[in-house]
Amino acid sequence: MFTFNKDAAITNCEPGVTRKVLSYSEELMMCEITFEKGAKGNFHSHEHLQITYIAEGSFSFTIGGETKVVSKGDSVYMPSGVEHGVTALEAGILVDVFNPMRKEFV
Repeated sequence: MFTFNKDAAITNCEPGVTRKVLSYSEELMMCEITFEKGAKGNFHSHEHLQITYIAEGSFSFTIGGETKVVSKGDSVYMPSGVEHGVTALEAGILVDVFNPMRKEFV
């Protein structure tokens, strides 16, 4: 029922990008993703619905071929099967929520 950030394991994802899996169930998962300035979340797609909240920093997001800059307090939605990627314009933190959970993350 409770997940403490200080206890969450850190996984290296891509150069300059780390992930912490926070709370999750079979239907829902929340992760904290930390980016160094200039780090990229390479283009990919997945079956999961994804909503991302920008907790810190600013990022250039491309979703389905459309690119926009988002900053702290903004959010983005990635539909199932739509290619997306991100570049950190400054150091920052994203909070990703997936439905269903990303089993490959645990």
